Amino acid sequence: MAGPMSVFDIAGRAMSAQLVRLNTTASNLANAGAVSGSEAGAFRSMKPVFMPVTDAPGVATVKVSRIDTSQVAPTKRHDPAHPLADKDGNVWEASVDSAAEMVEMVETARQYQNNVQVLQTAKSLTLDTLRLGK
Repeated sequence: MAGPMSVFDIAGRAMSAQLVRLNTTASNLANAGAVSGSEAGAFRSMKPVFMPVTDAPGVATVKVSRIDTSQVAPTKRHDPAHPLADKDGNVWEASVDSAAEMVEMVETARQYQNNVQVLQTAKSLTLDTLRLGK
C-alpha cells in the first residue's frame, strides 16, 4: 500500500467486495432453474471468499480473494421430452437455493448501504471540520 488507509479507502474497498458479492448472487439467481444435459455442465452457485487487508493494528478492510463454486450436486430430473435430455432422458437442474440467494442479496445490499452511510458521514465530518477553520 502506498500510504495509510483512510476511512474512505476502508469503506470503498468494502463496497467493492460487497459489489462482487452482489454480482455473484445475481448470477446465481439468474441461473436458478437452469438445466443442462450433463451433471458436469450444470450450473453450481458461486460464493466470494473475503480476506482481510490490514494496514496497521486496528485498521483493516476486506477484499475478495477468490470465488468458490458450490460442491452441492445438481438435481437430476427425468424429463425425456426436454431437448437437453441425455440418452437416459435425464436433465440436471442448477444447484441454486433461490430463497437463500434472496437472503444473501438483501444482506449484501444492507452491508453496501452501511458503507455508503460511513462515506457520507465521513464526508460530512470532513466538511464540517474544514468550515471550523474559516
